[in-house]
Amino acid sequence: MITKEKIRKCAEAIVNGMNLKNGEAVIIRGGAHTQELLEEIGILCYHKGAHPLIMATTDEYSARVYDEIPERTLRETPKHYLAAIKEADAYITIEPFKDPTIQTKFPREKIAARTEANIPIRKILYGEDDGPGKKWTYAGWPTLEAARFYGVEYEDLERLIIDGIAVPASNLRQNTSRLAELLRGADMLHITDDKDTDFICRIKGRRINEDDGLVDEYDIRNGDLGNNLPAGELFIAPHETYGDGSLFCPVTIDRFTNKIIRNAMLHFKNGKLILDECTAEVNEDQMIDSFNRCLEIDSKEKEVRTTNIAELGVGCNPAIDKAIGYILTDEKLIGSVHLAFGSNLSYGGTSKSSMHWDFVTSPTATIERLDTKQKIMLHGAIM
Repeated sequence: MITKEKIRKCAEAIVNGMNLKNGEAVIIRGGAHTQELLEEIGILCYHKGAHPLIMATTDEYSARVYDEIPERTLRETPKHYLAAIKEADAYITIEPFKDPTIQTKFPREKIAARTEANIPIRKILYGEDDGPGKKWTYAGWPTLEAARFYGVEYEDLERLIIDGIAVPASNLRQNTSRLAELLRGADMLHITDDKDTDFICRIKGRRINEDDGLVDEYDIRNGDLGNNLPAGELFIAPHETYGDGSLFCPVTIDRFTNKIIRNAMLHFKNGKLILDECTAEVNEDQMIDSFNRCLEIDSKEKEVRTTNIAELGVGCNPAIDKAIGYILTDEKLIGSVHLAFGSNLSYGGTSKSSMHWDFVTSPTATIERLDTKQKIMLHGAIM
């Protein structure tokens, strides 16, 4: 299992990556199984002069909430929690569930209700209305139960997450900076792989974001306030209403029910998914239903962007060598490309949505600039 030394180093990576200032208020949330890590993060926040508030819940508590509490209550935004988010400067989440299987049993209607209740919180956290948003980090954490859920050995899951977090920012930047240089000034891109992925998208004029695990002053000035750990990707908000083609995703996880989805083939035109033509070999109905439920939730927005392309990302973490369905690590897979659909306002896009869902290709992607015919990546290798 994870040693105290590894816990300390992960806490350091999380806190150092947040660029915390003296006097800042930090909310720290996670599953009770991560309590030792949460407290180590809290102590390090104090050492930075920041003030932590730790909140932890068990899988059993979450199960009872979704079993016993009526939908109408879950649809209400908790005013004290909303106020805490407004006053906080930074927000850290560590993997909340010890056993991901528990989420597969939550009723969809109640998940949708809670998603709706979180809209005002999401808008403050990501600066979707007034205000700059908050600095945030979401970090993974391995458990035996999660390893069984994803069908991998525990040692593999710990390696993907803990070793992935441990990769120095300077190493990650070797890949992200190279890609950024190759993409600078590009207009249209053509992406293919050996699994029938074949699409074009447009990135002209859009900000190129390098995820190296650090929210530095440059990121803050540009409104790029978030970290996922493990880090290690280059990502761009492409033009949301442009782009055609198909993407094959070998494995992902349903954004509502947490059920594994396998061999998804997504088709889109003018930047928008054609849901009637999207398929999956395993849990296709779950995938389509999740998009439809978010379409219903987003219907209150001035412009519905639930199924529009939101993110083009390229995996850049050398410690992550396979996809298992855990999107947090899958999207950092070297040689892969991912498209997300839904929200992207926080990193240079124009879409607000309750949905943000990444679909990762096989690690054999080729990226070509159509303006120069230059290959940016060839069969998974950065040029």
